[in-house]
Amino acid sequence: MAMKLTFAVCTYNRSQRLPPLLERMRAQQCSVPFEVLVVDNNSTDDTRAVVARVAATPGTPVRYVREGQQGIPHARNRALAEAMGSDFLVFIDDDELPHPGLLEAAVQALTREGARCVGGKVKVRIPDGLRPKWLADNLLGFLAEVDYGHKAFWIKDSSTPVWTANIAYDMRLFRDDPQLRFDPRFNRRGHGVGGGSDAVMFQALLERGTPIRYCPDMVVDHYVETWRLHRRYFLKLHFTSGRKYGQFQMGEYPRTVFGIPPFLIVQALRQWLKTVLKLIRREPDVLRQAMNGTYALGLIWGRILRQLERGSSEATPSGLKEARYR
Repeated sequence: MAMKLTFAVCTYNRSQRLPPLLERMRAQQCSVPFEVLVVDNNSTDDTRAVVARVAATPGTPVRYVREGQQGIPHARNRALAEAMGSDFLVFIDDDELPHPGLLEAAVQALTREGARCVGGKVKVRIPDGLRPKWLADNLLGFLAEVDYGHKAFWIKDSSTPVWTANIAYDMRLFRDDPQLRFDPRFNRRGHGVGGGSDAVMFQALLERGTPIRYCPDMVVDHYVETWRLHRRYFLKLHFTSGRKYGQFQMGEYPRTVFGIPPFLIVQALRQWLKTVLKLIRREPDVLRQAMNGTYALGLIWGRILRQLERGSSEATPSGLKEARYR
């Protein structure tokens, strides 16, 4: 049977960005027949009408579905469910534009090079004249930039992650294991800050020994919205990341105070002492250090939430338990 590929975008209230994005997605040249899938995650704008107008024009098929559960993990899991009849699934974000050749590069890595997951470059694009002076190149990764050079390689550890901003999967991964899905605990609703379900998926694939490939010929431009170009965004992002790790992923410790291992408190104090010293000395990397400090505070808050959740769960009758503090 002929192979099939699904090129998916999950979207929320960005209808004005969809026409050029869908045009670029449909214009891809690929040796495997493909469809474009739009997963509308409860948009309140005219997303559905915009997609319908594009779908009515000649070209690559465009399919629209609406996912009612709010949050990017739910939208991604809906894309997985919709793509179960495809051999490959490629994700792109709704604030991006793909370069020509992206799909064919992904297909070659998945069919000829033995990859089961492959990710590529994400080039951050900031509106002209709006890049803050403090936004150093080493901070662009926190705006989703990915660039590991011009040579393809096998990804063996978490030092070179790839994200759903530009990633392709062999769908056998998900057909063979119904439990392998994006974790809804790492949710990001609407245009909120943080998320992490794609990072958790990446880690899960690493732990399974999945062949993961970096492919520099898969390239997207990622257009950063101006509300992200503030120091508070980077600080909130790190607090949220620390909170989720402390709440959902961090191991257990024999000695804790209200669920908090004492070393976390010491660690947070050290990080903030370093931050204050850098601020006094006016060192250029003070923001990066403050991000470490907010991550440490997030870890502590996550542990507190875990403790509260545990106490609430123990007090709730069986069958009525529900996830809280997410």
